[in-house]
Amino acid sequence: MKNIKHIERLQRLHNLIKMECTGSPSEVAFRLGISERTVYYLIEQLKDYEAQIGYDRSRKTYFYKDDFVLEVNFSICIGAHDHVMEILDGSYLKGNRFHPQH
Repeated sequence: MKNIKHIERLQRLHNLIKMECTGSPSEVAFRLGISERTVYYLIEQLKDYEAQIGYDRSRKTYFYKDDFVLEVNFSICIGAHDHVMEILDGSYLKGNRFHPQH
């Protein structure tokens, strides 16, 4: 589940950057409940995905220099041969949906 938590953090940071309301690196770290070092790591990862990210010292916020879209979709299915439970949207269980496996 560490990967899901990482993706959720990445998406939360992306949303703050998109709204241009991150605050300073230490402030965004506090908001996300992570270390400042992790903030820099997540920003580097977004840059690896070709996001053009800048920082405005006067407004104390990160921002995208160009349009950038981060859309995350995934589904996890667990279960036995005759029943599969589908977990959607990261770490949130959406009901107890059981789907017979074909």
